[in-house]
Amino acid sequence: MKVIYKSIYIVALFSATLLTSCLNRLDLDPIDPNEDTNISTPEDYFAYLTKLYAGLSNTGQNGGDGDLGGADPGATQYWRVFWNAQEFPTDEVVNSWTDEGAPDMSYMTWSANNPFVLGMYNRIYYQISATNEFLRKSADLKLEDLPDWKEDENGDKPVYATEEQEQWIAEARYLRAYSYWHALDFFGNKVPFVTEEDPIGSFMPMPAGTDERGPELFNYVMEELEYLVSAESKLPAIRQAWLGRADKGAALMLLSKLYLNHEVYLGNKVAGYYEKGREHLSRLINEGGYSLYTQAETENYSAYQSLFMADNEKTASEVIFMIMSDSRSMRHWGGTTYLIAAGIGGDMDAQAQGINSGWGGNRATPTMVDNMELRGGDDRVMFAREDEGQSKEIDNSAEFQQGYGVKKWNNLQQNGTKKNETEGVFTDTNIPVFRLADAYLMLAEFDLRIEGSVSGVAKTYVDAILERADANPVSSINLDFILDERGRELYWEGHRRTDLIRFGKYTKDMNWSFKGGSPSGVPNLSDHLELYPIPAADLGANTNLSQNAGY
Repeated sequence: MKVIYKSIYIVALFSATLLTSCLNRLDLDPIDPNEDTNISTPEDYFAYLTKLYAGLSNTGQNGGDGDLGGADPGATQYWRVFWNAQEFPTDEVVNSWTDEGAPDMSYMTWSANNPFVLGMYNRIYYQISATNEFLRKSADLKLEDLPDWKEDENGDKPVYATEEQEQWIAEARYLRAYSYWHALDFFGNKVPFVTEEDPIGSFMPMPAGTDERGPELFNYVMEELEYLVSAESKLPAIRQAWLGRADKGAALMLLSKLYLNHEVYLGNKVAGYYEKGREHLSRLINEGGYSLYTQAETENYSAYQSLFMADNEKTASEVIFMIMSDSRSMRHWGGTTYLIAAGIGGDMDAQAQGINSGWGGNRATPTMVDNMELRGGDDRVMFAREDEGQSKEIDNSAEFQQGYGVKKWNNLQQNGTKKNETEGVFTDTNIPVFRLADAYLMLAEFDLRIEGSVSGVAKTYVDAILERADANPVSSINLDFILDERGRELYWEGHRRTDLIRFGKYTKDMNWSFKGGSPSGVPNLSDHLELYPIPAADLGANTNLSQNAGY
């Protein structure tokens, strides 16, 4: 946290070759962060922007090195700590590891000293700090003074007009809003709030607000995103950005999620907010040109499975925002390397999932299994069962073979081969952060929360999801169905905790294995668990902050 409080901002610029999946025409040399380097050219600024995207993908400047001092780089990669915080304390995951803090995340018995909580908090604020510095430097830039780029004789450098700098600023603002949304969702409204407008030097950030459920941070993220989706914004139009980069589709999706969860974030319902969310989501669906991916390239895997495989860039028709992976240049223990390897153990066939061996960490609760199997012959059901040495029931959370294994994430391509013929350790599977099926289910939920019933249009969209899954159709849709269907369609994608809280099922009226620490689960727990504690280390460093209730 010294990075924030002493304003020792990381100006590490990341080689764009580390994002070869989506930036394969760029070959920018990284700028040494230890040198007093003048960052003034389009090349410099784009290298910095690439670092901001890499903050979601990699652990540090060189793939495996860590941006966060004093932390295990592999364990603190952005998507890994995010996924753990979203999935461990829900009905979708039981983790078998006994590392410090891991059982407490599954048991919902964490404290302000939990290293998993600290890892998520620090990763969020590292990303925000790096983005603030990019925007601070961009504010001093005169666009008219920048020369245009020209292609060299080999065509290796694309032409950039100076106005593209404004696009890069908009992308950075989206990435900051994305991380501040995570801060709001996990920690609430009392978290530190810093932007590029704050001074450089030794100062202690003030909290966004004095109440843990309040309007300040929500309003900031909302206003940023409302601007980014406007005609005035230079953020690329829907589906007009390279895969893995933000566009107005990504901003519309995030803004819709903000409005959908506003009762949780604000602590009360605001008239018109559900309607605003539905309006933005309808624009995304109607103008975006997205479509469900329904036809796999081979018969080896279903269309749904293909969304989570090593060549899932081919499913881009459904993808609204994606975090890229590459086994050659993004070598770390987070991302889909973690999602795939941690879900394999015991007698499960690691080669069938495109890696050489598993880590024996995460598996499904019996509650999740029952929900997945409720709809009949569903292509989305991908479990390692008794024939692979796994039992459905879990009496001992530390025993990996208790609990069905989950084979949703896969490092093979649709044709059954590895993408880059690596040694089977690191993965090429990209992370579809937001996708169209999620938007379809959100639209039906907006209808239910506004009118109490689902429109014919939204019902058609839900039917399309079920048809792709080869699942039994439904005659009517209510909120209980939406929550269950979100569990079936979006399981292990990092949505479940937020969904359960929005539906009032996270701490109350729902039970699953090891909820509350009991093998049989504890149905009702204290509502203070809907927020994580602000880490004790940060409270000690910044006396302007105060702890969330219950910790």
